[in-house]
Amino acid sequence: MIFSHFLQDNNNNNAMHNPRNYHSSPGGTTTMQNSSNGMDGNLKYCFDPQMNDIMRATGWDDNGKGKSFFGSYASYDGSRTHSGGYSDPLLDPFDQMVPASISPMGSRMSPRNHSSSSAEFGDHMHVFSRKVFVGGLPPDIDEEEITTSFRRFGPLIVDWPHKAESKSYFPPKGYAFLLFQDESSVQTLMEASVQEGDKTYFYVSSPTNKDKPVQVRPWRLTDNECYLDAQSKLDPRLTVFVGGVPRPLRAQELAVLMNQRFGYVAYAGIDVDSELKYPKGAGRITFSNQQSYIAAINARFVQLQNGEIDKRVELKPYVLDDQICDYCHGMKCSGRSAPLFCSQVGCLAYLCEHCWTPHHSSPGKEHHKPVTKESSVDRSRPAAMRW
Repeated sequence: MIFSHFLQDNNNNNAMHNPRNYHSSPGGTTTMQNSSNGMDGNLKYCFDPQMNDIMRATGWDDNGKGKSFFGSYASYDGSRTHSGGYSDPLLDPFDQMVPASISPMGSRMSPRNHSSSSAEFGDHMHVFSRKVFVGGLPPDIDEEEITTSFRRFGPLIVDWPHKAESKSYFPPKGYAFLLFQDESSVQTLMEASVQEGDKTYFYVSSPTNKDKPVQVRPWRLTDNECYLDAQSKLDPRLTVFVGGVPRPLRAQELAVLMNQRFGYVAYAGIDVDSELKYPKGAGRITFSNQQSYIAAINARFVQLQNGEIDKRVELKPYVLDDQICDYCHGMKCSGRSAPLFCSQVGCLAYLCEHCWTPHHSSPGKEHHKPVTKESSVDRSRPAAMRW
């Protein structure tokens, strides 16, 4: 066992900007030339060894050449996932798992953030979410004992799924979440933890277990986003919403898995809650090719397999709220944003209320249903903070 040491990078994690501003980083970025898939120029990846293993397993060699990285367009069928399956920021069965392929302390930067390991909030450089997963807890440890074990790092509350409803003092499935008041507490916790292989542990005690190692899995803010194609200008209308994303899955891993399946992935993002910056169980993929975008929304579902993760996720168009009507170009709605979107592959159009009916009067379109931004986004409940 070795003690993990926290490394703080003084570079800033800036707000979203054009991936064309990306510059290669010596030692941390792999540059790949690829012309067979239709992308001219360089594809820049900044993957850790686990990502390289995935690429080799799918046909890439160490020089970045191969034939099977951009996968086929096979479809998945099956019933639609429950609409609430990824709306609760606490509820995710994969939070109980410890994927062997994910190292909580071994994150690498996405191309956009290739030189940054932190984000700047005020005068403090933030590296982690304030919400931390702890797993493998002793079965007889209660909320007060968990709080006592971690209180020395700063004010916190302990939470787990359905805690309020169950009125239980014990985490029912051997895992819980630490919600710290300050992000610096997470940094201090990681400094005091022990790293063994690709996992990080901290020792806690319960009435029947003394100094039991429990896994500590923080979320790094730099795992929120990843750009695969640094040369493409992102087209927001080629973005799909990914529902049911396992929370341990990082943006770069999601990007690689979706790229294997559909090809031409330019960007991947993990949706995080605004308060704690912790994954909500959903994400976004932006393609640089319309054919790949259409293939993804036609598939509707795709199986994500990465280490111990094996889960089917839902794919659907990501509805934007700032698009002008594609039919009247704002002439009939005073230039206001179009509130209705037709997600049928034959349309994929943003329309105002005046244009929806005439646009769908032709045969075969009369049964299309409008989708609105309000009905397409998942609304996570805010975490109640009482320090």
